[in-house]
Amino acid sequence: MADKVKQDVLLKDFWRSNERFADLFNAVMFQGEEVLRAEELQEMDTDVSGIIQLKDHAESLMRIRDVVKKMAFGVEFVVFGIESQQNIHYAMPLRTMLYDGMGYLKEYQEITRSHKAEKAAMSKAEFLSGMKKEDRLHPILSIVIYYSEEPWDGPLCLKDMMVEMPEEIRKIFSDYKMNLVQVQDSDQYVFHNEDVRLVFELSREFFQGDLEKIKEKYKNQDIKQELLMVIGKIIDSSELMHWKQEGKVENVCTAVKKWEKEWYENGREEGREEGRKSGIADMVSAMKELGITQEVIVEKLCEKFEFTEEEAKQYM
Repeated sequence: MADKVKQDVLLKDFWRSNERFADLFNAVMFQGEEVLRAEELQEMDTDVSGIIQLKDHAESLMRIRDVVKKMAFGVEFVVFGIESQQNIHYAMPLRTMLYDGMGYLKEYQEITRSHKAEKAAMSKAEFLSGMKKEDRLHPILSIVIYYSEEPWDGPLCLKDMMVEMPEEIRKIFSDYKMNLVQVQDSDQYVFHNEDVRLVFELSREFFQGDLEKIKEKYKNQDIKQELLMVIGKIIDSSELMHWKQEGKVENVCTAVKKWEKEWYENGREEGREEGRKSGIADMVSAMKELGITQEVIVEKLCEKFEFTEEEAKQYM
C-alpha cells in the first residue's frame, strides 16, 4: 500500500484529520486553549483560483491550498488554512498573503454573483462594487509548517521583504505577518493530540541524530504505519515513507533501526561518490602536469566515464 502513496499527499492527508488540525491551531495560535473543536470543523474547497479584473485587463490566477477548514463562531464562521513547506522560500509571506487574498477574492466573487443572479436592488455605490453595504467577508487564518532540518532564515512578514524604509514610512507600512511553525523548534508548543505530538517530536529527534536516545526513550512504544510514513516524508527517509508491513503499527525501535541502516547506506554511497569525484580531479590534475591539452583531457573523461562534454568540463 505505502509504495503507491504519492509523497506530496502524505502531509495533506495527515492534516485533513479534524483532531490533528484543531490541535495544531490551538497549540500554535491560541496557546493551548481549545478554541477550535474538532467535531465542529468542516472541510472547505482548497481551490482558491480566480480571475482578477482591472478595467479592460483580466488575469487568471491558479492557486490550490493544502488543507482548508472552517468553524462557526456564533452565526458566522472563520476559515483556517495550512500550507506545508519543505524548503526555505524567500517570498513565503507574499505567497501566503496571496493565498489568503485569493480566498477573500473567491468569497467576494461568490457574493457578487449571488446578487447578480437574484437581481438584487442596489444603490449606485453598491452596484459599482457588486457588494451591498452590509455584506461582510469571513476572516482567514493561515499556518505555514516548515519541515526541513535547516533553520528558517527567510522573511517572517511582508516588511522583512522590503528594501530599507525610512522610519516614518516603516511605522505606517501595512504589514502582513506569516504564522510559521518549524519542526526543529516545535518543542515550544504543547500538543494534546498524540499523533501530532509524536510526528513533531520524533522528527525533531531524528534531525538531532541521537538514535540511541530515541531507542531508549521509545523502546516500549508502538507507532502507526501512517505516522511512520509522514515522519519519513519529513526526514526524507524513503525506507519509512514506503513502509510495507502486515499490521497497522510498528515498534519505534524497529523503525529507528531501518532508518539507521538507510542512513548508513546513503552515507556509504555519498562517500563512494565523493571518492570518485576526488579520483577524477586527481587524474585531471596529473594530465595537466604532463602538458596534455584541455581538449584531449575532456575527450578522455567522456570516453572513460561516459560523461557529456559539459560534465567533463566541470573538472577542468
